[in-house]
Amino acid sequence: MSTDTPSTALDKEVRRRRTFAIISHPDAGKTTLTEKLLLFSGAIQIAGSVKARKASRHATSDWMEIEKQRGISVASSVMQMEYRDCVINLLDTPGHQDFSEDTYRVLTAVDAALMVIDAANGVEPQTRRLLQVCRARNTPILTFVNKMDREVKDPLALMDEIERELGMEVVPFTWPVGMGKQFHGVMDLREKQMRVFSPGEDRDHRNDEILAGLDNPAYAQRFGMQFEQAQGEIELLTDAAPPFDRAEFLAGRQTPMFFGSAVNNFGVREVLDALVDLAPSPGPRAAIQRVVEPGEPKFTGVVFKIQANMDPAHRDRIAFLRVASGHFERGMRLKVVRSGKELRPNTVVSFLSQRRELLDEAFAGDIIGIPNHGVLQLGDTLTEGEALQFTGLPFFAPEMFRSVEVADPLKTKQLRAGLTQLGEEGAIQVFRPVGGTVLLLGAVGQLQFEVVAHRLEHEYGVKARIMPSRFQVARWVTCETGEGAAADERELKRFIDGNSHRVAYDAVDAPTVLVEYAPELRAIEANWPKIRFHALREHAGLVFQKQLDG
Repeated sequence: MSTDTPSTALDKEVRRRRTFAIISHPDAGKTTLTEKLLLFSGAIQIAGSVKARKASRHATSDWMEIEKQRGISVASSVMQMEYRDCVINLLDTPGHQDFSEDTYRVLTAVDAALMVIDAANGVEPQTRRLLQVCRARNTPILTFVNKMDREVKDPLALMDEIERELGMEVVPFTWPVGMGKQFHGVMDLREKQMRVFSPGEDRDHRNDEILAGLDNPAYAQRFGMQFEQAQGEIELLTDAAPPFDRAEFLAGRQTPMFFGSAVNNFGVREVLDALVDLAPSPGPRAAIQRVVEPGEPKFTGVVFKIQANMDPAHRDRIAFLRVASGHFERGMRLKVVRSGKELRPNTVVSFLSQRRELLDEAFAGDIIGIPNHGVLQLGDTLTEGEALQFTGLPFFAPEMFRSVEVADPLKTKQLRAGLTQLGEEGAIQVFRPVGGTVLLLGAVGQLQFEVVAHRLEHEYGVKARIMPSRFQVARWVTCETGEGAAADERELKRFIDGNSHRVAYDAVDAPTVLVEYAPELRAIEANWPKIRFHALREHAGLVFQKQLDG
C-alpha cells in the first residue's frame, strides 16, 4: 500500500516524464536514430532503417503508404517507451521543409529537442529553420552528430559551425576517434572511458567494448594516429570549451554534443542517458486565462495534431493531445472548451507509431491519442470543466495555391469529406471561395499537394485533378471598428460582400482574402482601413494573436 498523498504521487509521475522531438534536415538520419532509441529502450526488437525500402521491414515511425514508397517522413509520429524509470514520449518530425507546419506544431508539445546533424553536411537550411522555432520557445536542445562511419567534416570545424550558425555554446560530451573507415569509436568525456566502434546494424549494444580512462597507453598502439589526433583535440577542448551549465542548457543557450552512427547503433546510448539526466520534466503551460502548472490535480490538455486514417481499414481520426496538467483516467468526463461539448473517451491510446495500446491513465507531459469523428480540432483545449484556451499553435498563411476538382462528378461528396478531414489534420489548408464551387488548396510546398492527391486516391478512393491557381497571397481577415462587436460584424460582412470574388472560408470558417500579387493586397488594405489582415492564425478559438502578427 503506497503512503503517497495524491499530489505527491502526481508530482512523482510528472517528474518521471521526458517529452522531446527529434529535428533535422531531410536525410540526416533522424528516423533511423528514432528506431535505435526505441531499440535501446527495448520497445522494438529489430530496428528498421529508412533506406531499406524494398524490404518488408520499414521504419516503425514511417507508417503511411507514401512514406514507405518515398523513404521520407511526411507526418510526425509519436512513440512512448520506458527507460531507466523514466517514461519517454518521443516525437519524430518530418524533415522535409514542405511539412514544416506539422513540425512547428509538434514543437509546441515538447519540453526538449534532439537535433540530428549529418557530419558530412554540417548545419543545413531546414535545421536552421527548426532551430529558430526552438529558440523562440527557449526549448533545450541536445545535438547528435551522425554518420561518423563515413568521410565527414573535421569535428572541430563542425563544432565551430554549429556555434556560429545556431548562436549557441556547444559542450562536447563525447568525442570521435577517427572517421569513415578509420572510425574507432567515441571518447566519453564525462565518464572518462572509450566505447570502441564495431559496425553492424542489428548488433547488440550491450556487448560494446568499453576501455577505461582517456589516456590509456594501449589506445595509441591500437588506434594509432587517429587516437593521437583525438587526444590533441580533447586537450584543446578542455582548455577552450565552456563547462556544461544546466541552467544555460535549459534556457536554450547551450547544447551538449554527441557523436555516433545511428545506422550502426553506435553512440545512441549516451544520447538516451543524457536525455534522461538532463532534459527537463514537463513545465508550466500558458493559457489565455492563466498559467497552468503540470502538478495541478485537475486534467487539462491541448490537441496539437490530428491524423486521419492511421488505420486504413477504419476511416479513423486520432487527435494527439499533450497532457498539460493533472491525471487522465479512461472514461473521465472532459469538456471541449471551444464547443462546450462533453467527451467521455473510453478508447484512448498510447503509441508505438502505428502499434497502439489502450491506455488507462496518463500524466502531465504524456502524449495520448483520442479517436474522434470531427468533434476535436487542432488547438482544442480539453479540461475537467474550467474554461481555458492554450495558445501558441499557429497556422501560417499558405505560399502556394492550387484548385482541385474531382475526375468523377459522382464522387464530389467523397472529395469534400476527404479534404475536410485532411484540412482538420493540418496536412493542407482548404478554402471554399464565396463565389464559386471549385475548392482551393493552400500549402507551404509542392510536395504537400502530391501527398494530398495520393492520400485522396488511396484513403478515400477519389481521383482528384490538382490544377494551377491564379492566387499567390492569402491573409485572414478580422475587423476592428472600435464601435463594438455588432459594428465589427457589419463592416466585415460589407468587406466580404464587396470582395466576394477574392474571399474564401477556411476549415474553421475563418474568412480569408486571396489575391494574385502583393501590391493588390496593399491596395485593399488602403481601401479598407478598419479591416485587419493576418499572416498567422491561432488554432485555439480563432484567436489572432497580436504578438504573432509582427
